[in-house]
Amino acid sequence: MSLFKSFGMTRRSFVFTAPALSAVPTVAYAQPAEWQTVVGPDLRFRLEMPAPVNKTSAGEKEKGHAGERVAWASKRADEMFDFDYVDYDPGWFSSKDSKEMARELGRGEAEKAFPRAQFKYVLDEAVTLQGWDGYALDIGDQQGALVMMRTYIVKDRLYRLLVTAKNDDEAKAAASRFLGSLRFAETRQ
Repeated sequence: MSLFKSFGMTRRSFVFTAPALSAVPTVAYAQPAEWQTVVGPDLRFRLEMPAPVNKTSAGEKEKGHAGERVAWASKRADEMFDFDYVDYDPGWFSSKDSKEMARELGRGEAEKAFPRAQFKYVLDEAVTLQGWDGYALDIGDQQGALVMMRTYIVKDRLYRLLVTAKNDDEAKAAASRFLGSLRFAETRQ
């Protein structure tokens, strides 16, 4: 049973996004066949996900969206690995406090889906990646399983990552690898 089902949710309950790639290392490292590198079509980001990875796009637009939402999803055992991004209209984020926007976008739906009376908020804090503002929210159930979410704002693009992890070291290590693999094409000065 997936973690979302144990939380009484479906994968569609959350849609997530990710940022762009800064300095691409010139040294190539061996990658196990069970992991795949995903590079954005515009070369603005890269990350690693368990293979095989499925790419989709959603044409419906929400307020402020300048383009469609592009997403990648994969599974490892019963764990979900989701990543997506969406571009917003020019100035949508840059005219606002990106730290506050990252918090609002990183927590909004999660607070409704995971009430604190039933779930433990293991990590709930502002983060940065390559200088870009983001938000980290990890929520655990009573058995120690986790839903780990990261939200980043890079210029006027919103990136989100979501991964589930059972309460075992291997699942948590895979989740950490996924979350830690995201790199943007540019660093904020």
